[in-house]
Amino acid sequence: SGGAGEQGQQEEAEDRLKEHMDHLLDKNTKTRQVALQGLRLAFSSRTWSEFLLEWHLTLTDSLENCLRKGKGEEQALSSTVLTLLCLQMGSGPQREDLFHSLKPLLIGVLTDSSASPCARQSCATALGMCCYIAAADLE
Repeated sequence: SGGAGEQGQQEEAEDRLKEHMDHLLDKNTKTRQVALQGLRLAFSSRTWSEFLLEWHLTLTDSLENCLRKGKGEEQALSSTVLTLLCLQMGSGPQREDLFHSLKPLLIGVLTDSSASPCARQSCATALGMCCYIAAADLE
């Protein structure tokens, strides 16, 4: 039946997502970047609300680490994935909490003159987007 096939596809997709999440913790920069690209693609192409109910905190921690410790391309990719994560979270307190935990990090990279221009630009975009979709207070 079509339902069983869909279920299998969903599980496969979730396993791939978990693999990407594991790779965010890898010591190798390139491995982390490939994982970030995989997450960016996954979050751009479908909705993951069920999956994220369980995994959003783990994922947020890993992305924050990539943003904090990474350089250039990795920071740019992490801030993009964080924006997509923010969009995926749906409305509600979790999305606002996510934004509040990320805001200082994004501002940190944005105002760091030693950070690469692509990382700073991506953090500026992420800050604007997340602020627009997640900040409850209009300021």
